[in-house]
Amino acid sequence: MLNCVCSNWLGLNGTATVSETVSKMASANTTAHYSPELAETRPLLVNASEPDRFTIHKTIMNQRYTMFQRSGVFYCEDTTTGKQLSLRTKNEAEALTLLHTKNESVRQPKLNLQIAKTYLAAADESFIKRTWREVMDEFVRTKSGNNRIRTERAVMDKSFDAIRDLQLIETRPEHFLRVLESGKVSTNNYLRRFHNFAVDMGWLPWPVLPKKRWPAIHYKEKRAITLDEHQRILEREKNPEMRAFLKCCWHIGGSQSDVANLKAEDIDWKNQVVSFFRAKTGTAQILHFGTGLAEVFKDLPGQGMLFPRLAAMDEKHRASLFQMTCRRLEIKGISLHSYRYAWAQRAKVAGMPERFAQEALGHNSKAVHRAYAKKAQMKIPSLEEYERQATVKTI
Repeated sequence: MLNCVCSNWLGLNGTATVSETVSKMASANTTAHYSPELAETRPLLVNASEPDRFTIHKTIMNQRYTMFQRSGVFYCEDTTTGKQLSLRTKNEAEALTLLHTKNESVRQPKLNLQIAKTYLAAADESFIKRTWREVMDEFVRTKSGNNRIRTERAVMDKSFDAIRDLQLIETRPEHFLRVLESGKVSTNNYLRRFHNFAVDMGWLPWPVLPKKRWPAIHYKEKRAITLDEHQRILEREKNPEMRAFLKCCWHIGGSQSDVANLKAEDIDWKNQVVSFFRAKTGTAQILHFGTGLAEVFKDLPGQGMLFPRLAAMDEKHRASLFQMTCRRLEIKGISLHSYRYAWAQRAKVAGMPERFAQEALGHNSKAVHRAYAKKAQMKIPSLEEYERQATVKTI
C-alpha cells in the first residue's frame, strides 16, 4: 500500500527521496477533502467522486463524532443522535484536535472504569460483581433478635428495588437520590447504614454520597406520656397482667420488649435492684427500685416470666392493644415507647445526674439520652433561693 502511495507522488521523477514524499503528502493534506470511508471525516458532495488518496487518516476504532467541511468551516456530527455542530474553525489541525477531544470525552470515562475494574478484579474477583442485594444480605446477618427482624423488614422496602441488583462499582449519586426521593424516613436511615457498611467492609472504593450531601432525617415528633394519661389508661385497663406491665413501664422506663421479657430471676430483692440486658443493644440496664415498683413485683410470679402472655406476643400485637385503649380514651400522640421518654424527662426534672439516668435507661450515648429528656419542663430556682440555702448550710 505504501509503495502505491509513494509511486503516485513520485510520478515520472523516480529519484525523489522519502522525506520529500512525506513533505508533499503533509502539504497536500491541508487542502484535501475527506473520503467517505474515513471514520472521522466525510467529503463535500462536489468532491464525492474524488479517489481516496489519504488512507493514512483511516482509523480502526469506531468514533462517536465524525468531521466534515462545509464552506471552508469544519463541522462535527454525532453519529448517535445525528446532531451536527460547527467547530468554529477553518484550521484543520484545530478541528482535528477538537474532534479528538470530543471522542475522548465519551471514550475515556468508560475506558477508565474498565481499567479500574480490571485492577480491582485482580485483588478480589467478586469486587466488580457485588451488588447492593449482597450488601443488604450481609448487613442482615450481622443483626440478631428483634434487630434482625426490623432490618429484614426494612430491606423489603420497595424503594430499594432501584438499586438492589445494581453493582456497587457502577453506583452513582443520582441512583441514591432517586431512592431517597421515593422512600420514607426509614429508607434514608437504612440506606445510610447499608452505604456505611459497604465502605467499612472495603467493598466501595469511595463513598457514593459525601456526608454533607445526605438529606437530613426528620423523624416524626414523639412525646412522653403524662402521669394523668397513665392513670387514665390504668383505670380503663381491666386485664391484671397488662395493668402490671404498664406500671412496670412507668417505673422502669424500659422498652416494651425488655419489660415484657422480664423474669423473676432479674429481681434482686436484697439490694432492691432489677437488671437485664437490652434486646436492642445488648447493654445491661440496672435500676434500683423503690416501694412503688416493689408493690407491683409482689403480685407477679415468683419464678419464670413475669408476663408470660405478653412475652409470647409480637411487639406489634402489644402496641395494638395499647393503642386500642388510647383510642377509647381519645389520647393521641403516644405509644408504649412514650414511657421511655417519660422516665427520662422525670429524671431530668427531679435533678438526677445525667450519667445515672443514662445508666438506668441503658443508653450508650449521651446524645441519645438527651434526645429523650430534651422536652422536660425544668423549674429552675431563683438565685435568691440558692443563696438562702447556702446561708442556712453555713449557719
